[in-house]
Amino acid sequence: MPNAFDAPHFTNEAAARELIESIRWPHGPVCSHCGVVNRAYQVKGRAGLYRCAERLCRKDFTCTTGTVMERSKIPLHKWMMGFYLMNASKKGVSAHQLHRALGITYQSAWFMGHRIREAMTSGGLMPVGGPDGSGIVEVDETYFGPTAEAKVSKQRKGRPYNPRGSRGPANKRAIVALVERGGSLRSFHVANADKATVNAIIAANIKPEARVFTDESRLYADVEAQFAEHQTVRHSAKEYARGEVHTNTIEGSFSIFKRGMKGVYQHCAEKHLHRYLAEFDFRYNHRVGLGYSDIDRTKAAIKGVEGKRLTYRQPH
Repeated sequence: MPNAFDAPHFTNEAAARELIESIRWPHGPVCSHCGVVNRAYQVKGRAGLYRCAERLCRKDFTCTTGTVMERSKIPLHKWMMGFYLMNASKKGVSAHQLHRALGITYQSAWFMGHRIREAMTSGGLMPVGGPDGSGIVEVDETYFGPTAEAKVSKQRKGRPYNPRGSRGPANKRAIVALVERGGSLRSFHVANADKATVNAIIAANIKPEARVFTDESRLYADVEAQFAEHQTVRHSAKEYARGEVHTNTIEGSFSIFKRGMKGVYQHCAEKHLHRYLAEFDFRYNHRVGLGYSDIDRTKAAIKGVEGKRLTYRQPH
């Protein structure tokens, strides 16, 4: 059986550049400065460097200009392997693993991982709920890892909400997520998972015609008034499914996320949590069940590099 890593774009700089160009520019080079399509020529003696032929532009660009890979000294075939590894591994790949597999420094591997996660980030998405809006959407919240600063209460005269730090969600990072049955997953790191915050996320991301399933948490008490249907399962009464009414899909995605964060990444600063959520969302939304192979998922991530930059240099 052929090894995927024997492919030329994982071992050869020119082959990797050609593949990235074909993914980003299927109809010819696109100027990163003025946006004109297929009106550029290669600069003689400079592989991969193009010059815009538009009279008012005339600027140089490459397939990495204006992307998370811009100004990186890491060879493109190693970028390709990094993208592939992070998309082929269901629970992610640590910076140390990238460092060992690619033969680059740990700092470079850490930075590469975050830039790839930035490429996986989606924005400006339309509300979910199926083509006609009548689909089923599961909503739930979870808590993972300690907050950067312990929350305190005036009523407790400055003492933490949970002094022992061992029970419930107190002083833990809150995550609110929703998933459309047979569709996409969206996860949000929020400062506080209160009713107002949860309702705002739900209203902005789910079509009013959708059927919404949640657990019996009071956070979702107002959901019924916003959507065509709202059903709950009573986990406190050991009810986990009532026909098609359940939240097992969203809880399954939480399970994969937590297994990856605990078993692979082990540590994540709170300010970076949104990118790790974007990474796990991206792999779920480009899963095998929707027709994506590992290389298809990798190509989809490379398409997301445009217009995104990260400039910090060292791990925090």
